[in-house]
Amino acid sequence: MKRAMQGILVLFLGLVLAGCATQVDRVDTDEPIDLTGRWNDTDSRLVSEEMVSDLLSRGWIERHQARDGDRPAVIVGQVRNLSHEHINTNTFIRDIERELINSGQVVFVAAPGERDSIRDEREDQARHARPDTANPPGQELGADYMLTGTINTIMDTEGRTEVAYYQVDLALTSLRDNTRVWVGQKQIRKVIRRGLFRS
Repeated sequence: MKRAMQGILVLFLGLVLAGCATQVDRVDTDEPIDLTGRWNDTDSRLVSEEMVSDLLSRGWIERHQARDGDRPAVIVGQVRNLSHEHINTNTFIRDIERELINSGQVVFVAAPGERDSIRDEREDQARHARPDTANPPGQELGADYMLTGTINTIMDTEGRTEVAYYQVDLALTSLRDNTRVWVGQKQIRKVIRRGLFRS
């Protein structure tokens, strides 16, 4: 009888420990996974792809090329998170940058924080690199347009059901004269039904 109880106890402890084990599965990054209903990598990628597609199809590039004869230089400015939750806007900005650069229709200028380290490198080259390989200062390309925006949310909750509404607004502004050449908006609405024992 004692041996049977010990066997049951060992089996029970084994099951408890197995239930506490962490399991990790690798999945394709394009596969949408929505665990909480909050803004996630899929939202960031889909919104950036759709908004950049709209941005590139609106005729401002052709007008710029007709006036200046070259591809427009674009810089991404601040995209502010005005939502109720933490959203890492850096990943969203990188998604936008990737789509713009890969389109081949615009030239992309490094953001202010990145330019500082690049300027430091040029200064270091001026002191230490061979003159025929050093990149001199004063040759930077100025941006023609700046892309800025906001991410906003509206939450509506009744019982265990919640509706999360996300609105992303982006605007492309000419640095020559502060005129807006494009304004885009994308909305996402998610219905989240919480389980009985989930908070």
